[in-house]
Amino acid sequence: MTLEIGLLVALAIAALCVVLMRRPGVSGLEAYRLVREGARLVDVRSNAEFQAGHLLGAVHLPLSELASRVADLGPGNADLVVYCETGHRSGRAARWLRGHGFARVHVLGAMGQWPGPWAVPRAPDPETPGELAPPEANLS
Repeated sequence: MTLEIGLLVALAIAALCVVLMRRPGVSGLEAYRLVREGARLVDVRSNAEFQAGHLLGAVHLPLSELASRVADLGPGNADLVVYCETGHRSGRAARWLRGHGFARVHVLGAMGQWPGPWAVPRAPDPETPGELAPPEANLS
């Protein structure tokens, strides 16, 4: 009986892990398609992270400034694709945006999922202007 209960608990934990680890949002290819069709690409990482490298064409709106700068995103009916380093902050940003009238928010999550071009610094100095990196560039 104890072994059966242990197995049931282990199965329940495994099922919970699968549910929690599912990445909500869109795939990299779907996000790329949305942006090519006019969606705004929004980077919610910190200033230092953004300057170290970001996705080409992204609007930089750190999560900590979201409430005060939400007007920078335009109308609430616009398509937005939100990303960060791992997916945690972009998920939080998407929930906040949806709660404040943005109905078409798509979560890319981790920027490493992006198949399109990246803007990366030419030198470690964050003051140096960026240049286009090939789509296969991986900065994570």
